[in-house]
Amino acid sequence: MNKIAFVTGATAGIGKATAILLAQNNYNLIISGRRKLLLEEVRQLILSKSGVEILILNIDVRNREEVEGKIENLPENWKKIDVLVNNAGLASGLNKIQEGDIEDWEKMIDTNIKGLLYISRKIMPLMIQNKIGHIINIGSVAGKEVYPLGNVYCSTKHAVDAITKGMRMDLLEHGIKVTSINPGMVETEFSIVRFHGDEKRAKSAYEGFEPLRAEDIAETVLFALTRPKHVNINDLLIMPTAQANSGMIIKG
Repeated sequence: MNKIAFVTGATAGIGKATAILLAQNNYNLIISGRRKLLLEEVRQLILSKSGVEILILNIDVRNREEVEGKIENLPENWKKIDVLVNNAGLASGLNKIQEGDIEDWEKMIDTNIKGLLYISRKIMPLMIQNKIGHIINIGSVAGKEVYPLGNVYCSTKHAVDAITKGMRMDLLEHGIKVTSINPGMVETEFSIVRFHGDEKRAKSAYEGFEPLRAEDIAETVLFALTRPKHVNINDLLIMPTAQANSGMIIKG
């Protein structure tokens, strides 16, 4: 019987790549995201290449009532969730804190922190009931150090780091694994969202070096999931070879 993986933010980037790779490794999938048409495209793409089962949840993780309602009403056979990949997250804006856009702040806080908590709060009791589970939170190098103009975004990813550590302690007695995967620069829609759709500015962030790809992070997720039962990857920082830390990148 296939295991079930729930992947948030599965419409593009790391979430999409993770869903595809897990399907290739015989996981049935619950994929969630705000963009229903893109979710359906991902579903059709996966089904064209594998025989797994896929359930779409068209939800905005920022909407607590929506999250709670959709998860509570999952068919019983979909509630035996083995893996949760908390991938949904974003950066919005790049300003000095005294010039920050409060709407950007709220969007990041509501998605990166509260959204992760809303989803996890509904899934963790199911895992405890099933006596099995693995939660993977997609963090960031921004959760390990703060870079100029990153103030609030970095704060949200520091919160994810702290939440992950707290999850690991609270779920330890139930045998549930908790992993944090923290990428450096990955070329996805991330910068397009951060720069509010300015594709030229977003593209320039990755010029002159080879950034990580979404598939690199998906492979790291699979690595964490395929360790023996007695092994848990607590915390993993993954960077492009050209990047030493959040502020030092060699471009040539």
